[in-house]
Amino acid sequence: MDVSVRDRLHRRLVDELTAGGALRSTEWRAAAEAVPRHEFLRGGFFRRVPGEGSRVAWRPVEENDCEWLAGCYTDESLVTQIADSIRPEDVRGEILREPTSSSTLPSLVLRMLEEARIEPGMSVLEIGTGTGYSTALLCTRLGDGSVTSVEYDQEVAARAHRALATFGAHPALVCGDGLRGHPGNAPYDRIISTCGVRAVPAEWVRQTRPGGQLLVPLAGWLGAGELVRLTVQEDGTAAGPVLAGGVHFMLARPQLAPPLGLLPDLSGGEERCASVGGDVLDDWATRFVVQFAVPGAQQLRLSTDGRDERVLIDVENESWAALHEVDGRWTVRQGGPVALWDAVEAGLGRWHAEGAPGLERATVRVTPESQSITWRATTTPAPPAP
Repeated sequence: MDVSVRDRLHRRLVDELTAGGALRSTEWRAAAEAVPRHEFLRGGFFRRVPGEGSRVAWRPVEENDCEWLAGCYTDESLVTQIADSIRPEDVRGEILREPTSSSTLPSLVLRMLEEARIEPGMSVLEIGTGTGYSTALLCTRLGDGSVTSVEYDQEVAARAHRALATFGAHPALVCGDGLRGHPGNAPYDRIISTCGVRAVPAEWVRQTRPGGQLLVPLAGWLGAGELVRLTVQEDGTAAGPVLAGGVHFMLARPQLAPPLGLLPDLSGGEERCASVGGDVLDDWATRFVVQFAVPGAQQLRLSTDGRDERVLIDVENESWAALHEVDGRWTVRQGGPVALWDAVEAGLGRWHAEGAPGLERATVRVTPESQSITWRATTTPAPPAP
């Protein structure tokens, strides 16, 4: 490896992240300069193969490929594992399976570390060690003894452990279900999740000291995710703002959507005119809001009797809603114990009653029993003095 080329690529990436606003503080810039990303991508990564249609193919980029080093120092997410166990060295040609682990784009990693408001002396729990790159950044800033990181996948955890040891970092590394946190080193001042979650686990809140914060990519099965920064209260609840901007993380594996299986009979159910059309789900912010109203729903499109239908299905409670449009008017049929589209319309109704504000005005509140979204009022400037 040409060290001068590597160093030039590394410096260029750090400069780009600074210019783009992901790096805002001298402390995190120094950490980014100290941690070589390529050391956490040994063994290669996968690149998406350009193409059309829903089937996504991936091809391996191994260390001996000329594009490997440049890819390591490009601001993009790099898939490192497919189908729970397949690594780049295992594949020749292309593969059509789903990614299960990746190295998040550096700008988002560092944005999250900046947004977490971490200071020296704080103890941090990281959920999702992944390649170990973000763990190394935390160790560089805080010291190994202040960092605990939990990884679900044994093979991924082992690779991260080797990469961190090579770098010279020795935090507390745990292989287990990150949704349970790690009570052994609690309480923490900060918890940062590097995987998406549908619901913030109560264990995370309990393991954070009052006044401490959680930075979490909150997502759902409708595909919209946002970072939220929650402050833990004395009563065991947590609340805080949505840091709007849209993020996409792989969901924690225990929270992945269940298979749809055999679809229910969508020709039955009760039919009515819909006050909100199915096309509202084309909008990212709307989907994020809807996920609070129907957290178990998945979306698909079907062609039925020559017409296109938008369908929501909640596998767990065996409920569904199917919508179609004729001459600009939407009709919905619903079946099962929960009227899914009624819940969608009610949730969106509360949002629209507030004027459908942007997600930057949203506050998420988490209790041991529930998770909800509300809207902060805009600040009206005081009238000028007479």
